[in-house]
Amino acid sequence: MASQAHTADDPTDSTVIPAPESSLSEPHPAEGPGPGPTSQLEPSTESDPNQTIEVDRLSDLDSAYGESIHSDLTSLASSITRGVWEHGRRYHSYGRSQYAFPNDEAEAERLDMQHAMQTHLLGDRLFWAPINPNPARVLDLGTGTGIWAIEFADMFPSAVVTGTDLSPIQPQWVPPNCSFEIDDAEAEWTWDEGTFDYIHNRNFVCAIRDWPKLIRQCYQFVKPGGWVEWHEKHPYLLSDDGSLSKDSALFQWGAKFFEASVHFGKDARSPQNLKRWMEEAGFVDVEEHILKLPVGPWAKDQRLKEVGLFESVNMTEGIQGLTIMLFTRCLQWTPAEVESFLLDVRKDVKNRAIHSYYHL
Repeated sequence: MASQAHTADDPTDSTVIPAPESSLSEPHPAEGPGPGPTSQLEPSTESDPNQTIEVDRLSDLDSAYGESIHSDLTSLASSITRGVWEHGRRYHSYGRSQYAFPNDEAEAERLDMQHAMQTHLLGDRLFWAPINPNPARVLDLGTGTGIWAIEFADMFPSAVVTGTDLSPIQPQWVPPNCSFEIDDAEAEWTWDEGTFDYIHNRNFVCAIRDWPKLIRQCYQFVKPGGWVEWHEKHPYLLSDDGSLSKDSALFQWGAKFFEASVHFGKDARSPQNLKRWMEEAGFVDVEEHILKLPVGPWAKDQRLKEVGLFESVNMTEGIQGLTIMLFTRCLQWTPAEVESFLLDVRKDVKNRAIHSYYHL
């Protein structure tokens, strides 16, 4: 889901940047509830969560797809970069217990690919909020590889862009107006209040323990009239045509992921409450837009087909890193049990007869 809001005293009327066009209808009721209500954009441009994604029947003939995504990443020279190894994956050593996913090269490649996928889903936009055309200070929380912050800094060369993350996996060569800091978003912030014109957040699922506190800090440190934007994927898998069985490995993975996230203390369902929490923190003109993110290139709409292909690679190549720590620590599965289960999940991801999607 994409949520945007700003603080009071904004002299500019709130406007909405439309989503990409797609052919979408009524979801299948048997697959469980999705996230909360959405504010409407113009019907001709907004991807309506209550509409179905039309399936490309011709694409069902080709069941083999997916390719490795490679990117060059130069890590910052730091002892923290070495991290801690577990189950053959590297995890950050700065507040290690606070994050369940790896920070190794394979995960960095997945994050960069996920950035391309989500940006494409948003109509090849880095943001939706109607921000000041000349923002002075911008904060990218949970910056990951820093790719969003770098692209934003290139787009707005007069802005000072700061990206923060638990892991120093950002490249050394960045635009002169972009910098990165190792920091915990849930810790007390050390900037002056009202520092930022725009705060960007995304993909914090299963990463935040106290969402209301984080949102209050965003409110505290954004300027009056500034904007805060969130993009969060709700990892509850759905289908409009009933092709995703609740007995399938793919559906069960989503259910088990939720269960593990609760045990981990960072409920993956929390982003459903973003709009309410932002309003409670004092934000005004809060808008929530829910988009459908297909798993696999089964959609007829060309943009959704491309997004679905990205997500199929994201799932098949990245699901081990998203699963192994949570399931072994929180559900007491053995590594062998996890790997065996994920074989079946990957088969479902590649099965074009299953027309599943997430809400973003």
